[in-house]
Amino acid sequence: MSFISVFDVLGPNMIGPSSSHTAGAARIAYLAQKMINGPLVRVDFTLYGSFARTYRGHGTDRALLGGIMGFDTDDMRIRDSFRIAEEKGIAFCFVPNEEETDVHPNTVDIHMVNAAGQEMTVRGESLGGGKARISRINGVDVDFTGEYSAVIVIQKDRPGVVAHVTKVLSDRGVNIAFMRLFRKAKGEIAYTIVESDGRLPEDVAQKLEDNENVQNVMIIQP
Repeated sequence: MSFISVFDVLGPNMIGPSSSHTAGAARIAYLAQKMINGPLVRVDFTLYGSFARTYRGHGTDRALLGGIMGFDTDDMRIRDSFRIAEEKGIAFCFVPNEEETDVHPNTVDIHMVNAAGQEMTVRGESLGGGKARISRINGVDVDFTGEYSAVIVIQKDRPGVVAHVTKVLSDRGVNIAFMRLFRKAKGEIAYTIVESDGRLPEDVAQKLEDNENVQNVMIIQP
């Protein structure tokens, strides 16, 4: 039996008008910007489904831009996110895609470029009630919500890497709530996503990167 929280009924603290189109959108972008080192210089948003049709009227564009600058769902600055982004020197655009229909109704692809030239594309889905799911990173299908502290390890798909990840976390007393491995194909780039019941130690990324097959580590704290 599944239970519905009162918070699922009432929705989150947010700048409206819609928990799905505004709060959920802000949440997706908030999670996305935590996966790349700042500062960002350009962000392109590709919108699908109802996001593509109603993003202006529902404030999805302002919410996405606010989230990408680290604003939480109830941050009043979301209303002025266009002006603030321009002041920060962040170039941005919104591209509706109504041709591709085999996606969740509230989906956005966020392509980010930082000042160092690093690029990353994250796909997110707004699930309702302000909740969101990250479903793709750089073309690799993944699945996490950001409701737990999470470490995302980008690695070569080689034997022993997952064991290295679990040992580092165990040595630091991290209690693993969920752990999943995602990859395009055997032997290529893979993503290990570990969600923890508590906050992750500050030095965990450095220790994880000690393995020669680990390319990058992202820490996402709620």
